[in-house]
Amino acid sequence: MTEKRYEMDMCSGPLLSKILAFTLPLILSSVLQLLFNAADVIVVGRYAGNTALAAVGSTGALINLIVNLFMGLSVGVSVTVARHYGAREYTDVAHAVHTSVFMSLLGGIAVGVFGFLMAEPLLTLMGSPADVIDQAALYVRIYFIGMPASMLYNFGSAILRAVGDTKRPLYYLSAAGVLNVLLNLLFVIRFSMGVAGVALATILSQYVSAALILTCLMRSESCYQLHLGALSFHKAEVRSIIRIGLPAGLQSSLFAISNVVVQSSINSFGSVAMAGSAASANIEGFVYVSMNSVAQASLSFTSQNIGARQYERIGKICRTCLLLAALLGLLLGNGAYLLHDVLLGLYSPDPAVIEAGAARLLVIGTTYFLCGMMDTLACMLRAMGRSLLPMVVTIIGACGLRILWIYTVFPLDRTFFTLFLSYPITWGVTGAVHAVCYLITKKQLLRRAREEGALGSAAVNAP
Repeated sequence: MTEKRYEMDMCSGPLLSKILAFTLPLILSSVLQLLFNAADVIVVGRYAGNTALAAVGSTGALINLIVNLFMGLSVGVSVTVARHYGAREYTDVAHAVHTSVFMSLLGGIAVGVFGFLMAEPLLTLMGSPADVIDQAALYVRIYFIGMPASMLYNFGSAILRAVGDTKRPLYYLSAAGVLNVLLNLLFVIRFSMGVAGVALATILSQYVSAALILTCLMRSESCYQLHLGALSFHKAEVRSIIRIGLPAGLQSSLFAISNVVVQSSINSFGSVAMAGSAASANIEGFVYVSMNSVAQASLSFTSQNIGARQYERIGKICRTCLLLAALLGLLLGNGAYLLHDVLLGLYSPDPAVIEAGAARLLVIGTTYFLCGMMDTLACMLRAMGRSLLPMVVTIIGACGLRILWIYTVFPLDRTFFTLFLSYPITWGVTGAVHAVCYLITKKQLLRRAREEGALGSAAVNAP
């Protein structure tokens, strides 16, 4: 009974209330996870200066480039576990859980070693200025020591999301988030450790959140209970996780490549512009994770309903999640721009830094809802088993077009406005293609279901 109160039946009953109950704790969890880095940036900007702020803030694109490939596999974990859970295939759920945790531990170690060794060479390739690169490299090296914990937490959270549990990850991140802030203040203000202090605070809090979620899985009495002695790779689950998750990871990594190109362009404006952009990017992150939580809801709800063969609910799940993602993006993104003086002032009191951050928020914050809708449609496609399709569309429509913009349009008008205009244009184009692909894929899925006798003609003709 204790476990059941955290789980959710996504295959029956009203959708809106259940999607909101699933999404709100996930938004709070994602915001807390972002606060790890935001606390780093705010504390270092206030107490260690603009150079340290630029060093920490400019590492985001590089870190994402390295870790996103493996983090994308957590999408495969969510879909695989949710489908088995919806179909009541509880033995397969257990196999998927043990495969996922084992994969997260091995992947975390591998990514951690790579990131630690390659930090400075990759930052050099990005064109990090001489006054920033040493501190940036130090931050990245320490950050990657925490990669096994970060992987374990994210894969463990994916398992819980698949069965409808978004509350316990929130509790665990609340504890870790408070610890992170306290350690930031201790290491940076009391011991004057600068970027090393904020990095150390981040990884210690990550290990706490990983330990909590590992304990949760081990103490569970449900079908997703974890036994450390049973960690192994089950071939069918590995194939499913990789088939769905690897394209998602490749897409995220390629997205990060385009963001590295953008960051290199930002670097050309100097450390003040880098600091302003870093502060703005942190604020935008709160908008993004709120919208992405809705996209994750569409992934879990669609996957469970496909597992339970409740195909007629797919269209309503998509419409509900698209509307929620757009509303969140419009409200939070435009609100962030309207309050940019106050919000950016939390990161740095320097008027030049605030001006640079506002220039970025003007373009990205006000149009961020397009990104939320694009991500929701991509998650719907992955849940329906079409993971390669959104990857290809995103590579061409978002990454490729964005890089093309940087090398063709941006040199004609080297301003922040022209640079960041590449984001809404690529979101809009990619989202429109995703929408067409979704409609075609859903029609094919429902036709197959009708042929198998899984639903009637009314559901096939539903929008």
